[in-house]
Amino acid sequence: MELTVQAYGKLNLSLDVIRKLPTGYHDLRMIMETVELHDDIHLVLSAGKGASVKANLPYLPRDARNIAAQAATLFFRELGLPARHVSIRLYKRIPVAAGLAGGSANAAAVLRGLNTMLKTGLGASELMRLGEMLGSDVPYCVRGGTALAEGRGEKLTPLSPLPLCHIVICKPKFSISTPRLFSRLDCSKIRHRPDTAGLLQALEDGELEQVAMRMYNVFEDVLDGRKKEVHHIKNTLLASGARGAMMSGTGPSVFGLFTEEAAAKAAYALLKETYRETFLTKNRREVLV
Repeated sequence: MELTVQAYGKLNLSLDVIRKLPTGYHDLRMIMETVELHDDIHLVLSAGKGASVKANLPYLPRDARNIAAQAATLFFRELGLPARHVSIRLYKRIPVAAGLAGGSANAAAVLRGLNTMLKTGLGASELMRLGEMLGSDVPYCVRGGTALAEGRGEKLTPLSPLPLCHIVICKPKFSISTPRLFSRLDCSKIRHRPDTAGLLQALEDGELEQVAMRMYNVFEDVLDGRKKEVHHIKNTLLASGARGAMMSGTGPSVFGLFTEEAAAKAAYALLKETYRETFLTKNRREVLV
């Protein structure tokens, strides 16, 4: 038995950190959006037990360290299903460690795929509950669409969909340590925050321009020496006609929203000359489950 499932990337249209919790985690408030940029996850069920991973990127773990394998193991354990071996073949397009939830999207796709293959009939809320056991972004990646994410990211409220638009995503040639970035953030000293209320209203009104002009990520203010390159990409997108541009998640990927396809293609071509991991895509309005 086998099935191929798509794992879609996510963007943050906003990212705010409200406070640090006693648990050591942070209380977040974010607006998330799914994009058409995706990985392909091919699942094969056979006799045996456990999970194995193959991927087109040689440096990805192929054992239980891979969150896709963890998702398969969790699914069988939590549902008390008879043991089966799950072979997972990943074809990665979403950049790794890029602020685009590539790993979380892979785990979510495995959960959705096994639910379909084994006809277990789990609904969105049940799949999202499983996803929460794997990571904060996984519940969102299970469902997708436009959503307000709060808490550690697991508390989700569906929102009016972002109007369809063209998106250019560009990842610089470095990664950013998420724990290090959080350590640099003092919630009591954040001077600029996203206009979350304004963003919610703009989404309800279906006003792409109003959404784009209100996008903001508090982590852009605590970047180290790499801030200059992130802002260079952001400024390139804006100068090329993006209605708004922002770093996604804890970075370093930067994206721009475009209303005109020609402008998006020109921005993509310009950035692609310098940055190999540059992508031209669209937002995906449909939810996944």
